[in-house]
Amino acid sequence: MAFCPSCGSQVEGKFCAKCGSAVADAGSGGTVPPPPAQASGLADNVAAALCYLLGLLTGILFLVLAPYNQNKTIRFHAFQAIFAHVAIIAVFIVLQIVIGALAFAGGFFLFALWPIIGLACLALWVVLMYKAYNGEKFVLPIIGPLAEKQAG
Repeated sequence: MAFCPSCGSQVEGKFCAKCGSAVADAGSGGTVPPPPAQASGLADNVAAALCYLLGLLTGILFLVLAPYNQNKTIRFHAFQAIFAHVAIIAVFIVLQIVIGALAFAGGFFLFALWPIIGLACLALWVVLMYKAYNGEKFVLPIIGPLAEKQAG
C-alpha cells in the first residue's frame, strides 16, 4: 500500500488523486514514507486557558494527557491552576472557621464578605484564563514561582 509523500493520502497508481503529486511505483523498489503524523488537537493557547477551566481537575488532566504534558507553557499553567485552586480552597476553609467563630461572638456583619471573596476569586479565574488564552505568562505572587519550578 502506497501513500502520497505530499499529502499522506492512500494512493493507487503513479499519481495521487487528491493532490496530483507523483508517487514512486511500489513494484520498482522505491519506498514511500508513511503518512505524516497528525497534529495535536488543541492550540497551545487554548490548552493553557483550559487548564484553568475547572481548576484542580483540568490542571491534572493536562498534566496527564500526552501531547500537552510535554509543553513547558501548558505545564506551567496546569501547575499554577492546581496550586491556585488548592490555595483558594484552603483560604475558604480558614475564612469559614474565622467568620464562624467571630459570628458566634456577635460579628454577623462578616457574612457580607463571602460574596466579595467569591467575586474576587471569579475575577482571578477570568483574568488567568484570558491571559493564558492571549499567550501571556501571568505569574501569581507566591504560587507562580512554585509552578515555574514544577514545569521545569
